[in-house]
Amino acid sequence: MTATTTNSRLYASHRSHSQLDGGKPQPPHIPLKISHTKSQLPYPSTNSPTLLKPQSAVGPMKPRKLSLLLKAHGKGESFEMLITGAVSHSFLALYSPSSSPRTLISPLLPKRRRLFSSLLPPSFSSSPSSVARRTLGRRNSTMSASSAVRGSAQKLENADGLIDSVETFIFDCDGVIWKGDSLIDGVPETLDMLRSKGKRLVFVTNNSTKSRKQYGKKFETLGLSVNEEEIFASSFAAAAYLKSVDFPKEKKVYVIGEDGILKELELAGFQYLGGPVDGEKKIELKPGFYMEHDENVGAVVVGFDRYFNYYKVQYGTLCIRENPGCLFIATNRDAVTHLTDAQEWAGGGSMVGALCGSTQREPIVVGKPSTFMMDYLSNKFGILKSQICMVGDRLDTDILFGQNGGCKTLLVLSGVTTLQMLQSPNNSIQPDFYTNKISDFVTLKAATV
Repeated sequence: MTATTTNSRLYASHRSHSQLDGGKPQPPHIPLKISHTKSQLPYPSTNSPTLLKPQSAVGPMKPRKLSLLLKAHGKGESFEMLITGAVSHSFLALYSPSSSPRTLISPLLPKRRRLFSSLLPPSFSSSPSSVARRTLGRRNSTMSASSAVRGSAQKLENADGLIDSVETFIFDCDGVIWKGDSLIDGVPETLDMLRSKGKRLVFVTNNSTKSRKQYGKKFETLGLSVNEEEIFASSFAAAAYLKSVDFPKEKKVYVIGEDGILKELELAGFQYLGGPVDGEKKIELKPGFYMEHDENVGAVVVGFDRYFNYYKVQYGTLCIRENPGCLFIATNRDAVTHLTDAQEWAGGGSMVGALCGSTQREPIVVGKPSTFMMDYLSNKFGILKSQICMVGDRLDTDILFGQNGGCKTLLVLSGVTTLQMLQSPNNSIQPDFYTNKISDFVTLKAATV
């Protein structure tokens, strides 16, 4: 059995008009076939144009107001669906390959609600608080996605209320705890206060350049007491994912990335090649030159890599395209990162993007906003996801990660996202709360005393 086999499939197929509504013309209907048996399907990228994810990979979202605009193909009709129930994220995140990631395919909504209801998970259709409303627009409607109704984030004012409502806080690191090698003001006091109230603290980062042990040393250098068991980096997530799909120990992993990935693979007992040492390798394009590659490579892991070069792109491409069943795994698809506190730098997503272009494949993303790490944490610590608050500075990774996992979410403006970006009409991701930085937990408490 290979790592890509699965007992649960989400598939799409067209049905004829005669099968819907007594022969009346319908948009192409895409039925969902979801098995509730244990799935081994790789966790896919949640930012990829085509997302196939079984329901068991995510679990239901917590009740939240979502607004989705769907346009019928070739018919000029608009559908607006307002959902206020517990909807499976896997249902909401099926994108059309030919459309942008923000455009949902209209065939998911047949014209009769009885058909639409059959596509929803039981938790949605049976919940008395669930509401589904569809508004059929006129043929020449020009509604845009930004016009859809959505809730707005609230400015955090009652810090005690949020603290008391959850058991666990998951913190992003870059832009929340530190910027580059500089600690953000008020972090030590805030973490001490939360621990004194009995809260579990977990630190999750998409940065794959360090292992958990190396991140532990960085926390220590910054004067923070954090156990290795409380740290989850995307380098660790890549190794944990390979273990979760029973990746064969006789197969090898080719790494486009830095030392953190190599150390985590070694600790997990996997063979690997590549990494920083391939940063010195060059290709001489002489007439008739043929590049060899190891046919025993069963997975290519791509993370942030300051030694990225054409040799690595070509080697990884050959493995993915020519080795049967080779997995393409990305630690994250972050557009930018904080290497220093002076400016933003191109992130791991730029390296992943190169391989996406050369292989025409979408990766399995194990870092945020994929729910793989959230599921791992929930199972490891026995935490209810509704009792978790995700704190981060990025909307498309941190906040979406929390929302995908059914957690409360708090955006801090100490990193990538500004208030203007949050409140932009082009932004569709709204956290539950926002504040300037995590030390506001302390200052807001002091203000209420």
